[in-house]
Amino acid sequence: MYAAGFTDVGSVREQNEDAIFVHNKPIGPFPNLFIVADGMGGHKAGEIASSMAVEKFSGFIRDFPAQDFVRPEDYLDLLISAAQHAGDEINKKAKSDESTSGMGTTLTAGVIDGDKIFLVHIGDSRAYLVHLLSMSQITTDHTFVEELLQTGRVTAEEAKTHPRRHVLTRVLGVPENMQIDGIVRDIGDATAVLLCSDGLTNMLDDESMMKIINGLGYVEHRTKYLVEEANKKGGLDNISAIVVDIAR
Repeated sequence: MYAAGFTDVGSVREQNEDAIFVHNKPIGPFPNLFIVADGMGGHKAGEIASSMAVEKFSGFIRDFPAQDFVRPEDYLDLLISAAQHAGDEINKKAKSDESTSGMGTTLTAGVIDGDKIFLVHIGDSRAYLVHLLSMSQITTDHTFVEELLQTGRVTAEEAKTHPRRHVLTRVLGVPENMQIDGIVRDIGDATAVLLCSDGLTNMLDDESMMKIINGLGYVEHRTKYLVEEANKKGGLDNISAIVVDIAR
């Protein structure tokens, strides 16, 4: 299993408020760890929130005191605890520094062990299982428009252009909106796992991403190519992608 991550400011924004973490080797009790965070807030506050999420989350896992007692069936609980810790630290910072008041971030973090992926998720960054001929999203966007879509009040086509499609309903670091999803999935016949920010998925459709991920070349090249193609399509937001090759 090999993985690579790439993040870019995009073609429009002045600063990159995305942050990623790619660790192919054991960290704490985990065999690996992959994180994407997309910050929000005032001037530079989004950048602070996402970088704090990655730092506090990965540090919690790395320094977990009872590492020798953690089994795969404990992974999800530990991931959720790490996310809650990171969210609490972001909230403390936001309360102590007026310039970061109200800041928050998305967070999608995962561990792959054997034939399973363990994920925690909040916000509208995403995780996918990539197959030879299809992709399946394994996270649910926590957005106002996704709630409308799930209740049948808008169609999928209407959701793509809805004026409130970027409004988040859950954010790491904002206590009243910090309900975190825990997800376990069988990898099955997937060729790869993709974790990404919405700056990628707003620019490229599933078929385009799938073809690049399943294409030729080292995983580093294919991951960078994903980001480059999103920039060619407009690069309207910061763009981040982590690709984990499963079947190579």
